[in-house]
This record gives sequence, structure tokens and C-alpha cells, in this order.
Amino acid sequence: MTFCGADEPGTTLRTYVIPGERNGERAGVCTASQAHSERSDARMSRTVWTWARLLGGAAVLAVLVWRLGTGPFLEGLRTIDGWSLAAAATIAVLTTVCCAWRWSLVARGLGVDVPLRSAVAAYYRSQFLNTTLPGGVLGDVHRGVSHGRDVGDVGRGLRAVAWERSAGQVVQIVLAMTVLLAFPSPVRSSMPVVAAAVVAGALVAVALSCALPHRGPSRWARTVRTAATDIRDGLLAPRAWPGIVLASTVVVAGHVATFLIAARTAGTTASTVRLLPLALLVLLAMGVPANVGGWGPREGVAAWAFGVAGLGAAQGVATAVVYGVMVLVASLPGAGMLVAASLRRDTRRPDRADPPRWGAPVIAGPEGAARG
Repeated sequence: MTFCGADEPGTTLRTYVIPGERNGERAGVCTASQAHSERSDARMSRTVWTWARLLGGAAVLAVLVWRLGTGPFLEGLRTIDGWSLAAAATIAVLTTVCCAWRWSLVARGLGVDVPLRSAVAAYYRSQFLNTTLPGGVLGDVHRGVSHGRDVGDVGRGLRAVAWERSAGQVVQIVLAMTVLLAFPSPVRSSMPVVAAAVVAGALVAVALSCALPHRGPSRWARTVRTAATDIRDGLLAPRAWPGIVLASTVVVAGHVATFLIAARTAGTTASTVRLLPLALLVLLAMGVPANVGGWGPREGVAAWAFGVAGLGAAQGVATAVVYGVMVLVASLPGAGMLVAASLRRDTRRPDRADPPRWGAPVIAGPEGAARG
């Protein structure tokens, strides 16, 4: 076995040798330069992936402007009114509270409790960051890291956020598949095959998790044990899963209602039954972490879905634009909470050291230390 690394930034070569296993494995030797190279490669991979996601979202927008022009984007902005923004903000209160409740249930199961009031404030902050920053997940990372630091376990805090978001995505996928199977949509003919593929993928994932080693000190074994414990205690516990399913269902319903309001605001006259599958398709696209401040896949899928449904690609883009602005306005309380949290941190941090107390004589000792 081998472990390598550098203790100091200036170290150019440091070697760690760990004897081989009892089965005769040869001892391994690794240099600090190799460890530094591995870390550099990991950072490079993250950078490439970040830029790829940004460029992917920008490319979708560029194609839409090329094919449809700027008219649908400007039309969407022109049709926004105060009523639609107020409705979005009101619905967002309900969906944010439900998301925060879901997070608190999962966090409690993982042993990193978060009070509902604190969870609501943190969720508003993460929604604002997700809406305004590239990728759509940086707000969740901030939420997980901040809570992890508060409870003294950043890893567990991040896992609680990851499992909470994953649970919401699973419920959304199940609801979307149900609606897309039951109602007319551009993908209805393909849904039986898609549903079968999703079920098969879930079964393969379960089989792989059972086949992977659960015991031993290896990284895979520790990962499998941790994931199994998190799912059992955080998601499938009797006190957790009913609330998680209920909260996630309300959240999906709130997002769909917001999209329907956006469609009406943009001038769409199609029936709700016709728009419902399109809304869920767009919501699924919004889960793709390749966007520019939330823009990109949402507009692309809306243009495609509305076009195939006979409502016009331009109408789909206008609806997506209205929806994006509504969501941004509804997340603005998170900006205020970010500022408030920053001010609280500043007031808790001392600006300067306490001034010396005057009046008592100060005598310098032999070592130069000040004594009174």
C-alpha cells in the first residue's frame, strides 16, 4: 500500500513507504510531486466540467436566439405584470417551507438536526444563489457547508442536503412519469419504454449496491455502508419518508402552478390538461446542472415541447422567460437573508483587540514580556 503527499508547500519531494500486505504485496513508493499532480488533475477536471456546463447552457440560448431571434425573450419580459410576480412569491413561501421541512426531516435522521425556522432561512438563501449563479447547485453546496460547520460535521451536512435534494428529484420523476403516461404529450408514445428503462436502472442500482463489498476498510466499502445508513435513517425511517413524500409532492405542485401562471401571463390559451405535461417536462429539464443563472435547458426544452405540441416554439420560450423572472423575484428574500447573515457575522467578529488597561505600572521583565 502507498500513501503520498507533501507536508509543506515548499516541499519538492517527500516519500512515504508503507509495507505491503501479508499476502506478499510489494511495498509502494509515491512522491509528493505525484500527489500534487493528482490534486492538480482533479482541480483541472472540476474546472473543465464547470466551463462545460456554462458553455452548454450558453449554447442552448445562442441556438434559440439564432433560430427564433430575440423576439420571444423580449415578449416574455413585456408580458410580466405585478399579479404574476405576487402569485409566484406567494407560492414560493409554501414550496420553500415544504423544502425546508423535507431537509429538516432528512437532517434529523442523519443526526445533524436543523430547526425549521433556520431551515427556511437557509433554503431561501440557497434558492437565491441557485437562481443567480451558474450551475444551479452552488446554493445547495453553500447550505450544506454552512450547516455542517454549525453542527461540526461538514461531510454529514453536505450529505443531508444531497439526500434531501435527491429525494425531491425522485418524487418529481415519479410524478412526471405518471402524468406523462396518463395525459397527451409529445413523449407519451415513448413513455412506456422510458418507464421500463427507469425501473430497470433502479433495479440495477440496487443489485450493484448489494453486490459491492459492505465490510472492510476500503473506500468502496465505507461508501456503501455510509450510503446504506443514510438511506435507512434519513429517507426510509418511518418518521421521515411520509413527510418527505408529502413535502416533495407539494413542492412539485407549486412549481407546476407557477409554470401554468407563467404560461397564462405569456399569452398561452391552451387548456390546463394540455399544458400540464409540458410543465413537467420543463421542470425535469431544470434539474440539468448546465445553465447560466438558471437559463438554458429550461428555455430549450420549453421551445421544443411547445413546438411539438403545436403551441409554437416562440411561445414556449416566452413562457420560460416569464417563469424564470417569476422564480428570480420569488427568491429575492434569500438575498436579504444573505445580507442579514453577513451582518450578524460581522457583529460577532471583534474588530480589534481589547485596548490595554491604563493606570497600573508596566514593567518589562528579563524576557521582554510586559507584566503589570
